[in-house]
Amino acid sequence: MSGYQSDHIKKAISERNNRSLWKKMADWTRDRPEGGIAVMFIVAQVVCVIAALAMPDQFRYLSQPNIAVFFKAMAPLGIMALGVGTLMIAGEYDLSVGMLFSFLSIVCATLTNDWGGDIGAENASAIVPFVALLIVLVLGALIGSAHAFITLRFSIPSFITTLGAMLFWRSATLFYHGAVALRYKPSEPFFSMFGGVFLDLFSSSIIWLAIMSVLFYFLLHHHRLGNHFYAVGGNKNAAIAIGIDPARTKTIAFAIAGTMAAFSGVLAATRVGSIQPGGGAGMELQAIAASVIGGAALTGGRGSILGIVLGTALVFTIQDVLLLIRAPAYYFDGFVGLLIVLAVIMNTAVRRSKA
Repeated sequence: MSGYQSDHIKKAISERNNRSLWKKMADWTRDRPEGGIAVMFIVAQVVCVIAALAMPDQFRYLSQPNIAVFFKAMAPLGIMALGVGTLMIAGEYDLSVGMLFSFLSIVCATLTNDWGGDIGAENASAIVPFVALLIVLVLGALIGSAHAFITLRFSIPSFITTLGAMLFWRSATLFYHGAVALRYKPSEPFFSMFGGVFLDLFSSSIIWLAIMSVLFYFLLHHHRLGNHFYAVGGNKNAAIAIGIDPARTKTIAFAIAGTMAAFSGVLAATRVGSIQPGGGAGMELQAIAASVIGGAALTGGRGSILGIVLGTALVFTIQDVLLLIRAPAYYFDGFVGLLIVLAVIMNTAVRRSKA
């Protein structure tokens, strides 16, 4: 074989391998729920990094304080979005998680302060904040289960049930505590575990987001219950035909959403040190937006944990960029709304191309 033929064959093999690699990447992007958001997120990060390197003084995207704030701010919404996204995969919604975020964090703080578990209390007990957290996590699960019972027992759309619940828990928050901010400084080691900072960059909350993301990944993608969520959300009748109980499955999904709302509220309160009674207003829509942007189908049965996390990260990337360039605050809602529409259009187009 001549040298020319050998070089020609090697070139052909190289081109085939390159085409195969691009084809695999294209197939992954098309077949996976998080494929589109992964591409969008990578492009956004590349653009931001280039801009930060080109204008380090004007655009401080890569500065340590900015990265630290990004991680701190992202974690509570990300944890809430894990629960909301799981519920959406099961085919339901919960619009009350923002108010549960505020209400249950206030309950946790008042229990901690009343039982002497805050830093300023005499004879502060280290175990009190953990007991208070456990109580509100159980309350979150019970409240979510109650929403599921009303929705399923009376055949009411979950959108309507939880819209009413959102208004109810908003009033309950004001009735329980009033409209003033509440101080929350839990004693050690609770504060370090849930509100501390490591290496001046990573907060405890982002570590909890990583832990919860791994747990939810194995729950949804490697556990029978996760298969039930996808089955019930994708085709309820088919799920019943193979022996899955939709009511039980959806009740568990509602309970998970309520629990994650409670946990994210306590995390945020521990980091900030105070709680605003209306601090969770609007977070339910941001959590739904992060899930939709991450590839979760509005009709249920489709979505992934990686997509939800990337959707949350992209939402906060947009917010971060707008803050760095000193854009008006109302730009944020506009960009997120546009991103939701684009994500839904892209996901719909991908599903049609596969049909």
